[in-house]
Order: sequence, then C-alpha cells, then structure tokens
Amino acid sequence: MNGEKEKSLGQSAENNFSQEPQLQKSPDTDPKQESWWDIVKFALITAAIVLPIRFFIAQPFMVSGPSMEPTFSNHDYLIVDEISYRFEKPKRGEVIIFNRPEEKKYLIKRIIGLPGETLELEGDTITVKNAERPEGFTLDQTFVVNKKSEPKLTVILDNEHYFVLGDNRSVSYDSRGWGPLDAKNIVGRALLRLYPFTALAVFPGDASKILNNQ
Repeated sequence: MNGEKEKSLGQSAENNFSQEPQLQKSPDTDPKQESWWDIVKFALITAAIVLPIRFFIAQPFMVSGPSMEPTFSNHDYLIVDEISYRFEKPKRGEVIIFNRPEEKKYLIKRIIGLPGETLELEGDTITVKNAERPEGFTLDQTFVVNKKSEPKLTVILDNEHYFVLGDNRSVSYDSRGWGPLDAKNIVGRALLRLYPFTALAVFPGDASKILNNQ
C-alpha cells in the first residue's frame, strides 16, 4: 500500500509539472488587449526618450519674417541646440534663438557684442572695444547684404548682456531698438537647417570664426 501511495503521489507531481505551462497563460487572454497594451508601452517609452530631448536638448523652430535675410529666409526649418550654452558661453557671430517676454515670441538674431564690451555704431560700421583690445577693432560684416546707415550709437554691455542684430539691417527690429539681450533669455543656437532641402546645413549662418579671428 505504501508503495502504491508513493507511486500515486509521484504521478500527481509529474502531472502538475506537465500542466504548469498552461497555468502561466490564461486561456481568457484577449490578443487584442495584448496588442493595445504593447502600443501603449511603446508610446510611453518613446515619450520618455523624446520629450526630454525635445524640451532640454534640441527642438525645432521655423523662421518667420525677413529680418535675417539672406542668411535665413521665411519658413526655413531649424533644429536648435539648447544644451551647448549650459557648458560654454555664446560667441560673437553665432546665430541664436531667444525669447523676449515683452513680445511673447521667439526671435532669431546674430550675436554682435559680448558681455563687458563697448560697441560704437556709426553709418554701416561697428567698432568693438574690450579688455583684450581696448583700442577697438572694426567688425568684418561680409555676411550682411542689406546694410543700413546708422546714426552714431554707443552701447556699453554689462556682464549678463549681449548685443544682437539681424542680418537684414534695414528691416530688423533688434538690440538697436529694444536694447541689449539678457543672457537668461537665450534659448540656444541654430544647429541644423533641415528645410529647404537645397540649403541643408550644420550650424547654418555661423560667422563666429570670422568675427573672433580678426
């Protein structure tokens, strides 16, 4: 009897083991529910990856208006680098995107004057004076096609302000009109131009090498 009882228990254990895979998956599972849950999981994972990039590293912008022509035209599609300025200071000649709380919109201009510098604008000439070159030097503005003759203007920048101008000087509303740009309002610099396809470029319009090697 003991032998038969032991054999019976052994058979019962074997039968339970053979049925275990069936217990792992309910016969009532709906394939459609699994499919939808997979889609939801994929969307959540994608959002977790894309959203931080979108809001903290890079984001798209579209140029509106003629203030940066011919460097940038209306409807140019740009990707803006939002992270570099967390580790380095903006440079003269770089094209930046920023916001002005007064206007409640993003603008695109070029950095002309850096914190601590003195700028003198007269006619279509800009003279810069700083600690390295107190005697001053005239900016090379070969990238400016549509120039404008300016009345004499002297601007002294403090340690948190930049002087920015549009390349299309005759129509651009910039630091000449509303004053220096506070560093805290800078969003980032133009990293890529994706449209129009005929003008694809990395760091489009960047003249930092020209303006910082004079």
